[in-house]
Amino acid sequence: MNLKGLNDKEVLQSREKYGSNAIPDSEPTTFWQEFKETFSDPMIRILLVIVAIMLVMFFMGHAEIYEPIGTIVAVLIVAFVTAKTGVASDTKYRELKNSTKKDTCKVYRNGIISVIEIDDVVVGDKIILQSGDKIPADGILVEGDLRVDNSVLNGEAEECKKFAAPEGTVFPEAITGDVFVDEYSLFRGAVVFDGEGIMDVRKVGLQTMMGKMAEEMQDEEPDSPLKVKLAKLAKQISVFGYVSAVVIVILYMAYFVVRAGGFASYMGLGWSGILMDVVEAVSLAILIVVCAVPEGLPLMISLVLMQNTSRMLDHNVLVRKAVGIETAGSLNILFSDKTGTITKGSLEVVEFFTADGANIPLPEMKEHGKVKSLVDLAIGKNTAAMFDGEHRVIGGNATDQALLKFLGEEEYNFLAKGSDKETDYSVGKSQGFNSANKFSQVEIKELHQVFYKGAPERLLAAAKKGLDANGKVIDLDPEIVNTKINEYASRAMRILAFGYSEKEFTENRINDDVVIVGFVAIRDDVRPEAKVAIEEVQKAGIQVVMITGDRLETAVSIAKDAGLMQKDSDRALTSAQLNQMSDDEIKEIIRDIRVIARALPTDKSRMVKLCQEMNLVVGMTGDGVNDSPALKRADVGFAMGSGTEAAKEAGEIVVLDDNFRSIKDAILYGRTIYHNILKFCKFQLVINVAAVIVSAISPFLGVPEPLKVTHLLFINLVMDSLGAIMLGNEPALEKYMTEAPRRRDESIISKNMASQILIMALWLTIVSFCFLKMPVFLKVFGDKEKLYTGYFVLFVVAALFNGFNVRDDGFAIFKGLNENPGFLKVWFAIVAVQALIVNAALIPLTPFKWISSMFSCTPFGLKGWGVVALVAVTMIPVDLLRKVIAGDGKK
Repeated sequence: MNLKGLNDKEVLQSREKYGSNAIPDSEPTTFWQEFKETFSDPMIRILLVIVAIMLVMFFMGHAEIYEPIGTIVAVLIVAFVTAKTGVASDTKYRELKNSTKKDTCKVYRNGIISVIEIDDVVVGDKIILQSGDKIPADGILVEGDLRVDNSVLNGEAEECKKFAAPEGTVFPEAITGDVFVDEYSLFRGAVVFDGEGIMDVRKVGLQTMMGKMAEEMQDEEPDSPLKVKLAKLAKQISVFGYVSAVVIVILYMAYFVVRAGGFASYMGLGWSGILMDVVEAVSLAILIVVCAVPEGLPLMISLVLMQNTSRMLDHNVLVRKAVGIETAGSLNILFSDKTGTITKGSLEVVEFFTADGANIPLPEMKEHGKVKSLVDLAIGKNTAAMFDGEHRVIGGNATDQALLKFLGEEEYNFLAKGSDKETDYSVGKSQGFNSANKFSQVEIKELHQVFYKGAPERLLAAAKKGLDANGKVIDLDPEIVNTKINEYASRAMRILAFGYSEKEFTENRINDDVVIVGFVAIRDDVRPEAKVAIEEVQKAGIQVVMITGDRLETAVSIAKDAGLMQKDSDRALTSAQLNQMSDDEIKEIIRDIRVIARALPTDKSRMVKLCQEMNLVVGMTGDGVNDSPALKRADVGFAMGSGTEAAKEAGEIVVLDDNFRSIKDAILYGRTIYHNILKFCKFQLVINVAAVIVSAISPFLGVPEPLKVTHLLFINLVMDSLGAIMLGNEPALEKYMTEAPRRRDESIISKNMASQILIMALWLTIVSFCFLKMPVFLKVFGDKEKLYTGYFVLFVVAALFNGFNVRDDGFAIFKGLNENPGFLKVWFAIVAVQALIVNAALIPLTPFKWISSMFSCTPFGLKGWGVVALVAVTMIPVDLLRKVIAGDGKK
């Protein structure tokens, strides 16, 4: 082989022909981009239309300036908060990324070995790979042999053996899950565990598997489920407002005709009189549209999402994009990584059994002195792993590290240093593990014994004796041992055997007098808390699918232990099987899939896309570069805290402790946020619908303008923003985890919610006209000015009492107030502000008299306040009665 490598001219030619190895970064987020993005929100757009209309009406002398100015301020606050949060998250990530030194590699160039940056690698380069090196491009191993960690690409920290490919080997074009673990293909981003070799670079930059994943991440992200639902709500509100406006114009024009004594008489008024009536009707219609739109909803959503992002840190969840936390509560299906999320993320010894098939529980190992001491020697003196000064296990492979953790630091130090002559064991001859022998051996000089560690079939082939649980030497029964080994193997556990011999050390051979000390079962075991969390998530109606690069048998075993596969209909598929199926075929069985093994990054992205086409809200967990495209494409991506920066950049949420339990908490808080948004919508829409109805029909009942424009301004803006604070911090309730998930295109306003809004709005309307028309109330207040001021107070206080109704779909409307102290604080603050507005004329200061004049309020006595409170509080029993009739109390 020519190891001179490329010369400078050939490097330039290769780069020109095949491109650079650099993978471009995504463009940094700017404040202006994020700011502009806010205005794509459908609710914001409606508000801007309202602002434009109100400004036109103001300049025509038919509206006050306060409404458009207040709405513009609210919109700007939403845009500013959203943009600042987005830029801060992106900046923090890029600072961390730029502080990292660029990777380099060793390459043959111009006949010598050079160290170059990975971005400078070209097709045709011969790269020298050694233990610990990161592979800089895709290619073929042409010399040497390696043990490679492909976890960054397929999620599995298994040792993948690579050997030199035959001359003329072509790099595979179609990459499947099996190609990652073939004998010679190497991929950018993977890390060399052990060995040395030379790679021939075949693909660079965006043509590598990692490059294709980076390119896929540039695709436009789908709209969040909340954005889809808000768009639908905005359309519904728009239709309601516009239809109401048209109806009002028609009714008012009919009213003017009837009042004039007929159509002919009305036309006799002249065009100037008719034009004034049209302007009056249109002005009222526009006011109806303004009343119909909940201006505070976007602000409320921004505030609630921001408040809960800090709260989630207590649950080891870092929210990078605020909308992600709400989306988590809308999940229909969650694709979860296996390693480190469902499992612990590292190999460990989970079982120990002796040659007679008896299990010794791990905590009881010390009680079995002879067995324990012999196993300790077979591990502690026969390993490439060690404990460092910070009590961590380093060196060796994943199996060695798992065995050393099983041994323990105290025993390791005891064996290494010794405390007296009897325990000062020294190693004579030794031989490390290799794939041909499938065992390692070490001679202990003081004991004149050789200790073995290796594959059970190798040790059993040479052994006739073994130890029982009490350390007694017994005859070996291969049938008992093999039955036990097969049992563990069926549960995806790797079995290692330990033994000792009294004969002299023999290289590459196990002595025929071996006594089997015992066996350990090793695997990356399921997290106990993850198993509980998976059960809770499944009870919440969310389908959990484990998607892993592991082999099918191992994945199925883990899935069964984790509680993912429980029914006969539950299915486990491989990447190859998925690739043989059409999109429609996969959609037919998607509800039954629980495991996807040997998964490729493209499989993950494809599954996300198909689920979204079925209107399912999709979550994806991941930690490697391989997961990044799917994390970005999913509705909400959960990146693991220990994962790569690429994964964290792609995800909306970072799970700091890599634990499925934290994902469950994110789902609960997401559902809580959505419920709080629903509570606010019910609270605000009752006010808006009632204001629309009252304003529309009051002239026909002889009640001119019961709510002034300034009253509507107070109701629309003050109640909106303070209502967001009042209901945005309602506590998380575990019962939310028993509800069925929602479809992506599901309307925010359900039938039951619409019923509550309409019934309570109608009751508030009835109460309003009873209050304004019944003589008893006029008698209490004394004159019409005080009565109308009392009605302004009544409307607001009645809406506040309805705030209790929306706190719970059942009867527990006062429960949990101590967990949301802001509710009562805001409630009483609104009442206090209203009392100030009403009684401002009594304060001998010019600004307060101006307030009284602006709101057209006349002070009234305590008797009137008592009557207002009694009438307003009827909102609570009426809604409780509605809940009884509708059966909501059973919830």
